[in-house]
Amino acid sequence: MNAFDKYIVTEHDVVIIGAGGAGLRAAIESSAQGAKTAVICKSLLGKAHTVMAEGGVAAAMGNVDDRDNWEVHFADTMRGGGYLNNATMVEHHAREAPARVRELEAWGAVFDRTKDGKILQRNFGGHRYPRLAHVGDRTGLEMIRTLQDHGIHQGIEVFMEMTVVSILTSGGKVAGVLGYDRERGRMRIWRTGSIVLATGGIGKAFRITSNSWEYTGDGQSLAYDAGAELMDMEFVQFHPTGMVWPPSVRGILVTEGVRGEGGVLRNNEGRRFMFDDIPELYRHQVAKDEEEGWRYVCGDKHAQRPPELLTRDHIARCINREIRAGRGSPHGGVYLDISWIKEKLPGAADHIKKKLPSMYHQFMQLAGVDITKEAMEVGPTTHYVMGGVRVDGDTQMSTLPGLFAAGEVAAGLHGANRLGGNSLSDLLVFGQRAGENAAKFSKTHRAAEIDPAQLEQDAARALEPFSRSDGENPYAIQHDLQGTMQDLVGIVRAQKEMELALEQIAALRKRAAKVGVQGHREFNPAWHTAVDLRCLLVVSEAIALSALERKESRGAQYREDFPTKSDECSKFNTVIRKAQDGSMQIERRERPATRPDHAAIIEKMK
Repeated sequence: MNAFDKYIVTEHDVVIIGAGGAGLRAAIESSAQGAKTAVICKSLLGKAHTVMAEGGVAAAMGNVDDRDNWEVHFADTMRGGGYLNNATMVEHHAREAPARVRELEAWGAVFDRTKDGKILQRNFGGHRYPRLAHVGDRTGLEMIRTLQDHGIHQGIEVFMEMTVVSILTSGGKVAGVLGYDRERGRMRIWRTGSIVLATGGIGKAFRITSNSWEYTGDGQSLAYDAGAELMDMEFVQFHPTGMVWPPSVRGILVTEGVRGEGGVLRNNEGRRFMFDDIPELYRHQVAKDEEEGWRYVCGDKHAQRPPELLTRDHIARCINREIRAGRGSPHGGVYLDISWIKEKLPGAADHIKKKLPSMYHQFMQLAGVDITKEAMEVGPTTHYVMGGVRVDGDTQMSTLPGLFAAGEVAAGLHGANRLGGNSLSDLLVFGQRAGENAAKFSKTHRAAEIDPAQLEQDAARALEPFSRSDGENPYAIQHDLQGTMQDLVGIVRAQKEMELALEQIAALRKRAAKVGVQGHREFNPAWHTAVDLRCLLVVSEAIALSALERKESRGAQYREDFPTKSDECSKFNTVIRKAQDGSMQIERRERPATRPDHAAIIEKMK
């Protein structure tokens, strides 16, 4: 019998894993280049996590404040990322984002408008000027709708509800993708020599997260197992404002757009505690009182931003400080209040409903809170990972030839901390670049021959839980892993806690090797969870190991035992790779010297 007879086999020039903003934009570009393109998505088409992005797309279009330009955006992104960013990627992003937004508009996206008909842009944390092109607070949904509508006419073949279990390689080159359909459990092979990872983040490794169930670190783990390098995995962003009550919705995102439209943070004493701690780096840009901050929200070009629009890592730590000090809300958060603007703005209730329709309905329906009349209870939630697959800054190709990555799964653009809104423009800019370069690669590099031994080994590993119907419960292992990461590798970190986390992860890996599932392969959620566990364990170990190696506080990483930045640590990125013996290896990779033209922009914009 032929080794491939028991698999459903298809052949494509480019295979894209993930159907969010980055995956769809890559597919559109790959198809436009003439490549036969397949998109594999873990859920249904249209269910991508991109739809949860609410605030807007960061692009220096200068529609609201004409002082904005790509150089300011470049400098803001580098500063926000603690200068660990891949500066080449930051330049591409800042230069190309406006064109990608206008392209999206040409494809049918309906943005909010200024009075003179331009795309409206709003304030967001870490951005010097109003920069986020938006559609109310439903920008991600509009992006996915537009990309799907445009992409579906490009001849892209879509495979929905599929789980990828490995990237097949031969001779150090990409040979294909192995996966199964979640409905029937049938194993499939996609033969290809060019793959784009666009699988998103790792939020389900933590107990409290804004991420949906698909975010189990699949792309990072697939790349690692295939031999590609990961980078900067220690930098996990905790969005400062997730819902905290009721428990059924704990962690669901509350968009930064609430603060961009005038929302303020208060503790249980009613005090705006963000005025208490303004970093030296931003002191010259932040308002000293409430009136100054309100003028900024209203569009006064000469006013300074309110402290609620500082970077997410800083705000999350300030909220955490208030909660620890006993100044939090009844359910373990703080108060986010936009209802106060009725004192300043006639018709404030209608204004809030127009600008933040999703937030209004979300709190009304899920928490019984009318945000036009009362404050929301919010707290930090695991939101985004800045680290991921290490890629070339121009092509988005990883260290494995033929394997590309774009969006949250890729490292480099955001450095130590991502600015709000940069995620959606990241998807567009680097989705386009990855799709273009993957298509070009496919024209000059044929797929390697699939190794039957690797194929059988990977398939057997995926199906192994069925051989142990009385084995460990996969849900219990995932629950324990989430507790370990939340409690020991969370917002505030320390060496002993992270060493304990690594010990617990090793123990959980042993338990996962004995995991068992009952029933058959047709839509078996326990089996899907068992498969996801392997990915979650890889990314959890990578995060803890990298966080332990970086002995400083920078961006999204805050260490109690090393509370300041280190000049020594500013010179390297942490790089993770799989050793020949299967162990996870970490090294400090020296950062390239800053190009003179980039250094000049940073200095000019200080």
